[in-house]
Amino acid sequence: MTGTPPTTVTGVRLWRWRRNPVRRHSDVVEAWLVLLIWAVALLGGVLAGVAAAQAMDSAFAARRDQAHSVSAVLTDEAAKTPPGGSGNDDSQVWATVRWTDTDGSVHAGLAKIFPGAPAGSRVTVWTDRTGRIVSPPPRGAEATLQVVLTGALVAPLAGGRLIRERLLRRRLAEWDQEWKRIGPEWRNRSGGKG
Repeated sequence: MTGTPPTTVTGVRLWRWRRNPVRRHSDVVEAWLVLLIWAVALLGGVLAGVAAAQAMDSAFAARRDQAHSVSAVLTDEAAKTPPGGSGNDDSQVWATVRWTDTDGSVHAGLAKIFPGAPAGSRVTVWTDRTGRIVSPPPRGAEATLQVVLTGALVAPLAGGRLIRERLLRRRLAEWDQEWKRIGPEWRNRSGGKG
């Protein structure tokens, strides 16, 4: 026992890669397969992330094509102070605005306005093709950030899912092998006592 070095966690993890007398050919093949699966999962995750980022970018482009900005007039005085809230509404308040569309039709609706704007002030609102007020489409840095975050989040999620499914299949196969070995013995014990 004194001549045996202590086993480290790293040594246990990499035992298939080291030369040793009990290493089998199947151990080396399994180690290469695991490495290959990890590489494919990583590549698949990156490709999924890139695809998701491209989809988000095209969705933003479509949104920019469908929405357009119009100059509107504030019909009532915006509240002097913003209402208490969650804090993620840019401290804006809802106010009624009126605008004339390119075809001459007059529309009115509620829009987010910075507090304290007097009635008659000009504000910019975004509308869709039906004349309904919509949120402005993301542009510039905001759109880039959303695209990058989507791609960065999809990559590990997709890769993790692939790895998890592979590990689950492996675990089920191991349980099946174990049951084939233990099952008959267990059935004989429980069946013989009854």
